[in-house]
Amino acid sequence: MNKFLNHIAFVFVSVLTLTSCHHVDEWDQDYEGNFDALWTVVDEHYCFFEEKGIDWNDVYNRYRPRVNPKMRGLDFFNLCAEMLDELQDGHVNLSSSFKTSYYRKWWSDYPQNYDERLVEQYYLDFDYSTVGGIDYAVLREDVGYIRYPSFSYSVGEGALDAILSQFALCKGIIIDIRDNGGGAMTNVETIVSRFISERILAGSICHKTGPGHSDFSEPYPYYFDPAETGRVRWIKPVVVLANRSTFSAANNFVSVMQYLPNVKIVGSRTGGGSGMPFSSEIPCGWGVRMSACPVYDAKGITTETGVDPSPGCAVDLDPILALSGVDTMLEFAIQTVLSPDF
Repeated sequence: MNKFLNHIAFVFVSVLTLTSCHHVDEWDQDYEGNFDALWTVVDEHYCFFEEKGIDWNDVYNRYRPRVNPKMRGLDFFNLCAEMLDELQDGHVNLSSSFKTSYYRKWWSDYPQNYDERLVEQYYLDFDYSTVGGIDYAVLREDVGYIRYPSFSYSVGEGALDAILSQFALCKGIIIDIRDNGGGAMTNVETIVSRFISERILAGSICHKTGPGHSDFSEPYPYYFDPAETGRVRWIKPVVVLANRSTFSAANNFVSVMQYLPNVKIVGSRTGGGSGMPFSSEIPCGWGVRMSACPVYDAKGITTETGVDPSPGCAVDLDPILALSGVDTMLEFAIQTVLSPDF
């Protein structure tokens, strides 16, 4: 088990210990009781109230009167989901046997900035290698290209050796994580380890110490170490290509990579999602999932609402040029790798 996973395990033991010490309320099985249970579990465990300026008591006062004992179950679910949307958090879900809620506005109000077919047809010519969920190829002018669509795909050390060795003669590489919705944080550490030569402070994490909105521990730092001796490491230029749908573990990857000296972040602001999730249940059996442990970057800055591109590296996908086979974001990334001022 790697160091990051050990640290997260410690944090969740702390959360579970805290939960076991709370007074266990008994709630009525009716709509009112379930609503109060849902509001309370979020009130005691959600971690971004103060950061987002959310008055959760005001939310209760606005939504509680709308609970009607004669309403349909679906209508009650939708009301609860609407209340949870006030948190503006893609990590918050309410799950029943018939529906799962999901807050989409963290990305839906922004340009998509990615077209998979555009890249595969006009840049890869449908000719690329795939290993462990990672697509890779050499683009024009000797620029390596890695497409990693999800941090849910396990990353093998041997696979990374093979990919980076393939790029040995390249001038630099592009890691395209546009539309990467996250996955396992341990894969973040595995990949970052190939781009560092010494231990780095990757960030910090807090856990809840009580039910109050400001009841948190001091930040616990966590560190990433270089890949072990004998593994292939990369010291040439790296561009991480991101968009608004770069979320959760992918957002964390950007938050770590942004501070490495040979790395630039290109594209648009990421989608955020820096809270480690916690799950609970209300009396009717519906599950609720929410951000409970805030994670910060190496400078102690929250990335819940996203990470900006490196200075001068913000670029969007031009939909008109895309019709003629040009991905303006990928073109910018290629030129960035090739720039003598990298």
